[in-house]
Amino acid sequence: MGTLTDAAIRSWCNAGKRFEKSDGDGLTLAYRDGYEHPVWRLRYRIGGSRGNNGTPGSPGKARVMVLGSYKDLSIAAARKAAKELRARVTLGHDVAAEKQERQREAVAKIDASRNVFTVAHLADEYFERNILGRWKHPNIVRARIEKDIRPSIGKLPVRDVKPRHIDTMLQTIVERGAPSIANDVLRWTRRMFNYAVKRELADGNPASAFDLNDAGGKEEARTRALSRDELAKLFAAMRNTRELTNQNLLTFKLLLILAVRKQELTNAKVEEFDLDRAVWELPAERTKTNVAIDIPLPPSAVEALRELIRLADGSDYLLPARKAQDRMLPYIHENTLNVALSNVRKNLPDVERFTIHDFRRTARTLMGELKVPPHIAERCLNHKIKGVEGIYDRHEYFDERRDALNKLAAMVDECESAKQPNTTPAKRKARRGG
Repeated sequence: MGTLTDAAIRSWCNAGKRFEKSDGDGLTLAYRDGYEHPVWRLRYRIGGSRGNNGTPGSPGKARVMVLGSYKDLSIAAARKAAKELRARVTLGHDVAAEKQERQREAVAKIDASRNVFTVAHLADEYFERNILGRWKHPNIVRARIEKDIRPSIGKLPVRDVKPRHIDTMLQTIVERGAPSIANDVLRWTRRMFNYAVKRELADGNPASAFDLNDAGGKEEARTRALSRDELAKLFAAMRNTRELTNQNLLTFKLLLILAVRKQELTNAKVEEFDLDRAVWELPAERTKTNVAIDIPLPPSAVEALRELIRLADGSDYLLPARKAQDRMLPYIHENTLNVALSNVRKNLPDVERFTIHDFRRTARTLMGELKVPPHIAERCLNHKIKGVEGIYDRHEYFDERRDALNKLAAMVDECESAKQPNTTPAKRKARRGG
């Protein structure tokens, strides 16, 4: 049994005394200047020897090992730890040296983990060098990195990634019902690791053996287009979806009557629109074809754009960012409209599933119903005219496209105003979120 008691220790501490007291068998409690709390120490000798024929032996080297503070280690716990350590000393262990070695190893591991090149580092470097500034829509790649690659394998060192890690990542995406995204993730993961191999950051590409059959499978061309009856139901559902903001409703309508690509509209600047002339001057750097185009604006499109510009509240962008975003871009997140449409679809249980991209196909289909000549309809979608005709025919068909889009807008307006049974208009949100 040791000699120290909690009452005595508290008395010494309360008196502000500095001390070093022995508990017996090498266990001491020291409270020195600069200490916040008293500290337990174990004093022992290592390497001693017995003398021969009555001669004194070597006492060995004196060693001191810190066990911990009195605040964290009770008297009983300190005595137990000291007993176990003295037993190891008897067996020839230098317990203080062993502790120092463990501490050095722990620090070395921490330093190594800080310096290791992970998949997250690889993804950031690849994006910065190969995507940013080169791809027209870099956020598509950024989204796959942030939502799928980084959460699954981002923390792994690049050289430690195995095919099983790739397979687990892909199957997780497929199981959530996103096969096309699984295919995209496979493509970008392969490219990232090819980049790593070329720069000797990895010994091989763990995704090289995978094909689309291992991810989401072969992607069939979509054929979905909404009928006029379905469009009427869509507008009714949007009016009855409380989560849907007025900005998103107007944006969906513009996508339908202008037949533009989603990101051409979501990334648009206010300065691109000349509403007095009813023209959208879409610059070449923001089109898929890399060719600028003037888009004629029907009256209902001008009306919707004026309201969106008002709601933008002085922003340079038609659809400014509505919430704090890690990517720090000034326009809405690429997934904002997808989330909004998913809320609307909940109110369309009897309508076959459709996506925002199907709006362009819907617009093209409706123009066919309106007897718009195919080459005019294709130019409305900013598609290049194929073959010899496309090489020699550089006419923009602006007046013809204006007529076609006016007819399309009139049909969409008619669908919007169609009355649906059993619908109660919901109060439209005017805030900038959602």
